[in-house]
Amino acid sequence: LQVINALQSKHHYAEGEARVICDKVQAKLLKECHDPAKMCITDLRISHWEEAIQETIGGEANRNLAAECYFLWKTTRLQHLTLAEDTRGMLTELRKRVRLLLLTNGDKQTQREKIEACACQPYFDAIVVGGEQKEEKPAPSIFHYCCDLLGVQPAECVMVGDSLDTDIQGGLNAGLKATVWLNKAMTTPVDTSPVPHYIISSVLDLPAVLQKMEHKINAKLGTDHMASN
Repeated sequence: LQVINALQSKHHYAEGEARVICDKVQAKLLKECHDPAKMCITDLRISHWEEAIQETIGGEANRNLAAECYFLWKTTRLQHLTLAEDTRGMLTELRKRVRLLLLTNGDKQTQREKIEACACQPYFDAIVVGGEQKEEKPAPSIFHYCCDLLGVQPAECVMVGDSLDTDIQGGLNAGLKATVWLNKAMTTPVDTSPVPHYIISSVLDLPAVLQKMEHKINAKLGTDHMASN
């Protein structure tokens, strides 16, 4: 919205043109393939804006305008990144009982800026960014690296995430104790593949799921103990 306003008021673009430019950038972000060895993320994303402007308006490429749009978009986006109070409360309570690690795929610079913006460092024992590692989710290596950081075995870990392809598949690939899929829409795909162990519609449902897991483990230990007796 900030970029649309700037394009209209400062650069005299029609509202429709400004919206088309922003929509085109959004589409480019979704299809983005970034190789940090070839280009920094800033240059790549300025190019998205440059292409979107040229595709919409025609004429000469305008790198300066593209850069202005990109930095305004990025600043606005970071300002809106906050960790909800109830989520912060839940993490604080959980951390009294378990170790917490934040694992994210993505470009090192972009993700570190987001982490800084939402000030979530104090709620986690460790933070791992995929772009800083040899492999990203769903590769088992990054999950095993996280386990080593926390000093725990994969079979003691639970992965919670909203992506079936990276979070859930990754947790299964790494042999973690359980995977919890955060499915806010709560619309189940026709063939849920991979299959998560648990599904929640809000991250705030996580403590109840962890409690359920504990009960299962305790019940199994009790059964095993009786059997061995």
